[in-house]
Amino acid sequence: MRRKEREVTNLKDIVDILTRCDTIRIGIQGEIHPYVVPVSFGVEVMDEVPVVYFHCAKQGLKIDLLEKHPEVCVEGDIFYKVEQTEQGITTRYESIVGQGRCEFLTELDEIKRCLRLINDHYGYNDYPLDRCRGLVHLRIGRIALQEITGKRNLA
Repeated sequence: MRRKEREVTNLKDIVDILTRCDTIRIGIQGEIHPYVVPVSFGVEVMDEVPVVYFHCAKQGLKIDLLEKHPEVCVEGDIFYKVEQTEQGITTRYESIVGQGRCEFLTELDEIKRCLRLINDHYGYNDYPLDRCRGLVHLRIGRIALQEITGKRNLA
C-alpha cells in the first residue's frame, strides 16, 4: 500500500469498517473478463477470520462462475464526501478488500443461521424466517476472508 498512513491493520477496526458497509462487491473470475457483482451480506468473525455470507438465486451466471472459480475478491466501502484541501481534491472514505474462497452451504439449519446474520446486518433481526417463502429458492454463499486489508481517509 503506497499511502501507509491510510492503512488499517487492526482486525477489529477492519471488521468494524466491514460491518458498516451497506453492500459488498464480489470479484469473480469470468470466462473472458472479471465479473463483479454487488451483494447484500452478513458477517461474523470465526477464529480471527472475518466470514461474509450472501444470498442469491440457485442458478445464474454468478453461480456458474463461482462453481468453476471459487477463489474471489471482496470489496466494501463507505463513501463520506469529496472535499477540497490545500493539496487538492480528496475523497473521505473507509474501505476493505479481502480474498477468500466461496462455498455454498447445504445444511438447512446453517442456511437459516446465516440468513439470520444477513437480516441482522440490515436491522431485521426479528423477522421470522418461517415466513420467508423464497427460502427454498435461494443459496447462501460463505467466504472466509483469509487475507483482508483496510484503508481510510477521514481527516
